Amino acid sequence: MLPFLLFFVWVLLSNSKVFSQDSIPDKKDLTEEKTIKFQEFFFKALSEKSIENYQKAIENLESCNQILENQVAVFFEFSKNYVALNNTALAKEYIQRALQKEPENIWILKHLVAICERESNFSEAVKYQQKIVALYPKERENLVRLYFMNNQLKEAAALLSTLEKETGLSSEFIFFKKRLDNSEVPDVQEIRLEDVEGLKLQYENDKSYKILEKILQKSENNFHDLLKFGKEGITLYPEQPYVYLQYSKAMNHQKEFQKALNSLKNGLDFVIDEPMEIDFYTEIARAYKGLGNTIEEKKYLQKAINLKS
Repeated sequence: MLPFLLFFVWVLLSNSKVFSQDSIPDKKDLTEEKTIKFQEFFFKALSEKSIENYQKAIENLESCNQILENQVAVFFEFSKNYVALNNTALAKEYIQRALQKEPENIWILKHLVAICERESNFSEAVKYQQKIVALYPKERENLVRLYFMNNQLKEAAALLSTLEKETGLSSEFIFFKKRLDNSEVPDVQEIRLEDVEGLKLQYENDKSYKILEKILQKSENNFHDLLKFGKEGITLYPEQPYVYLQYSKAMNHQKEFQKALNSLKNGLDFVIDEPMEIDFYTEIARAYKGLGNTIEEKKYLQKAINLKS
């Protein structure tokens, strides 16, 4: 994730006049010095955000803005930090500023869609997703999902039919098409919170940990999904022990006991509460049992028992 993030930041910054060939020649040294200071504060902001110190991240971004004003990358990061602080008003204000400078930037548009969804403003989310689709037709599946969320069922059905003819439908969209055909239309709350297929659709656009966690919880006995989303969760959220646990359950189910054990021991470092620790010890014992190591199996079962008592 970090290399991709750095590349993305570089792409955003490279559009700035400060970093272009037509910078003012007679102030080259000054420009370079400002650029270096800007980068220092910017990467401090990224670092603070990564450890959830969002206010500190914002302070560093403010320093960036004092050095070089109106940078798209800074506006984008301001917005992401304000989202994390649940201040969607400011988050929206900053991402709108970024959009004014780069109206066809897909990452900015996607972020704006996510903010609108967070506000349950689905009509506005549809509007921005339509802009995305006009530029990137491959993004039509998310427009289907948003049509559902906004109760634009005719539009959703029409677009589903088009997608089915052109490329075929994924299992999630087959699920919704069947419900439309049977006049069993789910309401917004069901799609957003209760329906695992709806959560998967939402996760395609907003890969937040909260949504991922709900998918894993609702897929407790679906080992295919535990494997898929658990593996992705370890990549995106390596500090969250729950993703290791659920991924390891799938590995144990597939009799990949050593892989399960490796994952569990990696995730155990991040466990901070006893109920989760008990679950880890129980699953570790299961992996050792599969490996035929009864001594370690009993050892970890006893650890689980000790915590329960």
